[in-house]
Amino acid sequence: MSNPDEHVLLNFVAGEWKRSTADAYQGVVNPATAEVLASVPLSAASEVDEVVRAADRAYRSWREVPVVERVQPLYRLKVLLEEHLDELARTTTLECGKTFGESKGELQRGIENVEVACGMPSLVQGWTNEDVARGIDEHVFRQPLGVVAAITPFNFPGMIPLWFLPYAVATGNAFVLKPSERVPMTTQVLFRLIEQAGFPKGVLGLVNGGKDTVDALLDHPLVEAVSFVGSTPVAKYIYRRATANGKRAQCQGGAKNPAVILPDADLDMGTRILADSAFGCAGQRCLATSVVITVGEAREGFKERVVQDALSRKVGFGLAEGVQMGPVITAASRERISGLVDQGTKEGAKLLVDGRGLAVDGDEYRNGYFVHPTVVDEVDPASTLARTEVFGPVLSLMHAEDLNEAIELVNARSFGNQACVFTSSGAAAREFRTRARAGNIGVNLGVAAPMAFFPFSGWGESFFGDLHAQARHGVEFYTQTKVVIERWPASWSRQF
Repeated sequence: MSNPDEHVLLNFVAGEWKRSTADAYQGVVNPATAEVLASVPLSAASEVDEVVRAADRAYRSWREVPVVERVQPLYRLKVLLEEHLDELARTTTLECGKTFGESKGELQRGIENVEVACGMPSLVQGWTNEDVARGIDEHVFRQPLGVVAAITPFNFPGMIPLWFLPYAVATGNAFVLKPSERVPMTTQVLFRLIEQAGFPKGVLGLVNGGKDTVDALLDHPLVEAVSFVGSTPVAKYIYRRATANGKRAQCQGGAKNPAVILPDADLDMGTRILADSAFGCAGQRCLATSVVITVGEAREGFKERVVQDALSRKVGFGLAEGVQMGPVITAASRERISGLVDQGTKEGAKLLVDGRGLAVDGDEYRNGYFVHPTVVDEVDPASTLARTEVFGPVLSLMHAEDLNEAIELVNARSFGNQACVFTSSGAAAREFRTRARAGNIGVNLGVAAPMAFFPFSGWGESFFGDLHAQARHGVEFYTQTKVVIERWPASWSRQF
């Protein structure tokens, strides 16, 4: 694209599309080609203030709308998302790099959250006790917080905003989204559909930007709660700054997800599932398996199979026929991944499949940010590679003599997003799920992604806060409880 200024992305303020007055813009890049697709503004604090104040004005009447009416625009949004699924998925693939099928898959999971939030008339119910004392009744009501914000990452530009948005507005809040400046085009399409769905003006706002934009949201006195998904260092920063300003915060951080393969596992099935987990979305998801711990005789069988899968996986542009894996998000990410692999080999690991520096089909993709599937064996559990989130298609292999040793390796890490086990033994699976320190546990699964009616759990350095995204946790996060204790003496009614 010769002139990205012709494709300047907009903010959505008080129900209107507005061109930013920002002094600085950033290019939105197709990671498969390095082509600039559009320009995204790095909105100033004054523009954050404008969208937040518009949201606050809208909230004051929106919170009074009966919950059965508040969910009606969500029903319409669900239909619109389904009708425009391909358009959204193509946009995600262009700016994020994942395959078209992966893009559709993430959007479907987002739509499921809209479906769950449509049940808000039941989900938001409080509770009541009659006669807690003679003639006294006590009630708990759930009420919205006010203006809430979400700061979302590059790897799931369609799904992750929908972890938060439906629950926030269905519970009566106004919602402001700050998408990743690397992938803001998907949310432009999303907010066009939101505009059609019929929400009152100001209830939903979109502000593009970078760190200064984020800081303005974290510091704004009218923002009551902040949701975030991203790396652990940034999650810590968001959590500390938001809570220091008296806000609620739920901050999903990074991960280093292990999977254990026991000797009685189905190796063909297990390899297929774990290879998809490790290399799907180019390894750029917080539930990607990054470490496989083989137990006993499972070692050689799994190693042989996963090497063949890594070598045969087709890498390229996500919209091309037959492509199974796209690029990583930036050139800097590619170099970081390569450096971590180098560091691993320096620390004694053995490189079985080196996916760095390989070409993909098509001259137009020669500048793309591609890393092919990479497999590293004999990784020292104490090494940098074993303890660092790579966020790329790199699978590290370790070995344990028995299940107990494998669980000790699983738990010897600071992250706690996901841990999986592959076995045909119910007793072994139960032992693992009980002892493994992770918020999402998979048994014969490589991506233990909770359905929308369960919370997306995370432990340790993978999550900062108390209430997670999705389902009842989302309802609780976006509401505050009010306890009402009342007495109506019978003598008062005699005057009537």
